[in-house]
Parts: sequence; C-alpha cells; structure tokens
Amino acid sequence: AACQTWLRARSSSEQSCRTERRSAVNKAVMIQIRHALRRAPLLTQTPLSPAFISTGPQQQDGTFYEFRTYCIHPHLNAAFLKLTSEKISLRTAHSELLGYWSVEYGGLNQVFHIWKYESYAQRAAVRAALARDPNWMEEYISKAMPMLSSQDNEVTYLVPWSTIKKPSKEGGVYELVSFQMKPGGPAVWGPTFQGAVGAHSAPGYAHPVGVFHSEFGLLNRVHVLWWYESADHRASIRHTAHSDPRVVAAVRQSVSYLESQKNKLLFPCAYSPLK
Repeated sequence: AACQTWLRARSSSEQSCRTERRSAVNKAVMIQIRHALRRAPLLTQTPLSPAFISTGPQQQDGTFYEFRTYCIHPHLNAAFLKLTSEKISLRTAHSELLGYWSVEYGGLNQVFHIWKYESYAQRAAVRAALARDPNWMEEYISKAMPMLSSQDNEVTYLVPWSTIKKPSKEGGVYELVSFQMKPGGPAVWGPTFQGAVGAHSAPGYAHPVGVFHSEFGLLNRVHVLWWYESADHRASIRHTAHSDPRVVAAVRQSVSYLESQKNKLLFPCAYSPLK
C-alpha cells in the first residue's frame, strides 16, 4: 500500500511538472510573438509597390482615344457623309481627329472615327464647348442626329508597347480587328499578343497603325488598326502570312487567351487625317 501511494504521488508530481513546463513554453512563445508583432511594420506604413500588385504594364500617359461608331439610316447614308464633309471643321476646331472612315465590310451604313484627348478633363471641356457652339449645334447636330439610328463609343489607351504609326503613303484601306480576350489584362495575354502582332508586322506583311486596349465599353478588348494598300493587297498578304511558320506559331500561342474576334474594312473619308 505504501508503495502504491508513493507511485501515485510520483505520477502526480511528474504530471504537474509537465504541465508547468508546457505552460512555461507557451508563455515564452506568446512573448516572442508579441515582440515580433511589435517589431513588424504595419501594412499602412509599407504600401506595396504598384509594380508588385499590377496586372500588367501601367498606362503612364493620360492620353486616350475615343472610338465612335455611328449607324446611319440606309437611305440617308450619302446625305450624312456629305453633311459631315462640309461641316467637320466645326468639330475639329475643338479637338484632334485621328481618323474618320466609312465602313465597307463588317458593317453596313456605318462610320467609324477616333478622337484623341489628353485627359478626361479636356474631353469634358470640349463637350461643354461644343454644346455652347451655335454653329456646331445648328449647322450640324440638328441635321445629323435625325440621320442616325444609333451611336456607340469606347474609351481606349494605346498598349504600352504601341505608338501611332501613320502609313508611309495615302490612298490605302484600313482594317480594324477587335479581339475579345480572356479576363486578366496584359499581364495574362500581353506577351503572346505582342508576339502575334510583331509576327505580322516585322516581315512587312502589314502596317500596324496602333494597338488599343479598352478602358470603357466592353472590357478585355484589344483593337489593332492595320493599313493596306488595297483590299486585294490585304487578301494577298494574309494568304502569304498564314503560310509563314513564324506567324502560325505566334498566332497559336495567342489564341489560347482569345474568346472571340471580329473585323471591319474601313475606307478613309477625304477629310480623315489618316488616309
């Protein structure tokens, strides 16, 4: 009996020691954690670099391009183009027109135009000035608006690796190719898309006027504006390019990020800066 009593006492003592040791260890760990938290900088004190959290190359320039598409009542198409030709100077007096085209293929009775702005504030000021311009309102807007069945616009930026490159000569045709990309931005599809554009332009198959990424409108959309000497020249060039292994390989890599695409063949109007 005395032996059993001694064993029970010893077991109880050992258990008590183990409990005390665990308690001491836990206390020491908590003290270390508190010290570490005190030494750690707050997130508000050390904001992450924009480059670290970015989904792609950042738009450093405030310049943007407004794409506008007008659908014209079929029987008034010629009248609208004539009126615009006569009065476009009233509009270009307020801001820069990059190009104005009539859609030949990919959309009937449409015009497409691109306007350049240095900032949203500039665009707002231009729109306000136009609304106060009696000549613009009376000589153009009051006559042109009844000729239209719909209007649409989209705000775009040039992608960081693109600039506006005017064709070396006038008199050609333009193709606007619009790509609906998978969500994720340039960080996801940028390198392969740039490779596909370069595979077409580097060998001289086509002249890229500009590559644009949507900011307002349908998002994750990229537009490439190409120039060709003629519609037949485009057809011949595409046949040659699609037989080039470099183009085929680049396109195959890019299409993995593509959801859909469409295009329009554009004829520049006589008053278009891009001809």
